[in-house]
Parts: sequence; C-alpha cells; structure tokens
Amino acid sequence: MQKNAKVVKILLDSLPFIRIFRGEIIVIKYGGAAQSSLDLKEKFTLDIVMMYMLGLKPVIIHGGGKRINEVLERLKIPSQFVNGYRVTCEDSMRVVEMVLSGEINKELTAFLNFHGAKAVGINGKDANLLQARAKDNGTLGYTGEITKVNPEFLLKVIDEGFVPIIAPIANGENARHLGYNINADLCACHIAKALNAKKVIFLSDIPGVLDDNKELISSLTPNEIKELESRGVISGGMIPKLEACVDCVQNGVEKAHIIDGRVEHSLLLELFTTQGIGTEICNHPTTQEGK
Repeated sequence: MQKNAKVVKILLDSLPFIRIFRGEIIVIKYGGAAQSSLDLKEKFTLDIVMMYMLGLKPVIIHGGGKRINEVLERLKIPSQFVNGYRVTCEDSMRVVEMVLSGEINKELTAFLNFHGAKAVGINGKDANLLQARAKDNGTLGYTGEITKVNPEFLLKVIDEGFVPIIAPIANGENARHLGYNINADLCACHIAKALNAKKVIFLSDIPGVLDDNKELISSLTPNEIKELESRGVISGGMIPKLEACVDCVQNGVEKAHIIDGRVEHSLLLELFTTQGIGTEICNHPTTQEGK
C-alpha cells in the first residue's frame, strides 16, 4: 500500500505541469547519447508517447552525427569540423541525407507509431519546410543556415494529430541543388520560433552546461552564457547549441533546456517534476529549474 501511495503522490505532483503544458507545442532536439542504444531509443519514444497522450504537442528534430561519422569512415570520406559545425562536401552531403532521412528518421517514426502515437517522418525538403543558404559564404561546403521556415505546413500536421519527426536537411537554391546539411540544434531553434513553441528541449550527452569545476549550472541567462563563452568554459559543439537556446528565448520561446539524454525518461523528469534535471536558459534568472 505504501508503494502505491508513493506512485499516486508522484502522479499528483505532476498534475500542475500537465495542466500548464497541455495543448502546448514542445520542440525536442533528439540526438547525442539518446540515440546510442535501442533501450534509450525506446525509453525516449515512450516519453514522447506519454507527452502525446497527455495532450502535449511534441515536434522532434533529430541529429545523427555519430552514425554519419561511422558511415563516412567506412566509405573513407574525411570528416572535418569548424567551431562545432561539420564541413560538408558533395560526397558527405549524400551520406548525411541518406543517414538522417533514410535511416534515423524512419527508425524513430516506426518506434513512435508502434507504441501508439501518430508519427510522420519528413525532412526540410518536404513541402518546402526549410529553405537555406550556404553558411559562412560557402566555406563549410553544403553546410547551410536556414533562411525560411514554412510553419503552416507543420501546424497542419500537428492539428491533424500527428507528431512530426524532422531530419535537418533543407532545400537549396534550385531544383538540382543537393540541399543543405543543417545543424540540428539550430534547426530546432528555427522551428521552435516559427511555431511559437512553449519550450525547446535539447537532449545531449552531458548533464547540461557545466561550470569551471565541471558542476552543473541549473539556470542561465543570455548574458551569463556570453560571459562563460568569453572565458572558454563553453566551447566546441556546445557553442551552436547555446546559440540556438539564446536565439529561441530572445524570439518568443519561453524557455530552452539542455538535458542528459543518457538518463532514462529524462524528458518526463524535466517536464513533470519540480526540480528538473538539466540546464534551463531563459531571459531572466529563475529559482525553479525546468519550469
């Protein structure tokens, strides 16, 4: 009986958060360690299905850098990164789209449909969802930056009761262009802004943003992020992730979150518990993480 009472207490504690988020669009960037095992993939899927059944409106943008690296290495195509961004040549662009759209996207779509959600897998070329141009004047090859998002298409998909699962590939300048490889964190940011999402959540392979002593920082503002970056505390792949977070909260998204995808059911812990588990980014300091 005591165990049952504890379960009921947990459910009741989550009720205020369910009330707040019901009917709201929550954009989730799925990547990093959360994609590293079938077990974690299924746990992530169950989190999304739970959100869906509770009346939240999840939108998923997924990465796939580790898998892309594996395939590129097998094909002996060199990989290079500049400030956390992949330099994408013509050959690697073909591999990027194959892995993201043909493998990871469809696997995740199948998981969600099997467990009871209505999911549809797409990439940014579908319905002109994402349009882009070459990033940094083309110095990164087919790595692009988004110039336009078509939110009307996504809103129709959401209103029909589907969970969109989006591979971060964008249309190029003409029909013959291979398209652009978009950083998944920045893709999630642009989509969150275009949909006026309540939250954007980034699943990563670290607990969140760490300070000089490698301790978790529970909450950050854009000014605090700038200060950490100037001191070199933030570097590498964390730079585009936090750039995306800042861009979101300064353009209509209430809060951005970076959480540990290695933790089972990390999404539910962040959304429906008072403490949360990662780092939240918002315009003003807060004393209640994750909300």
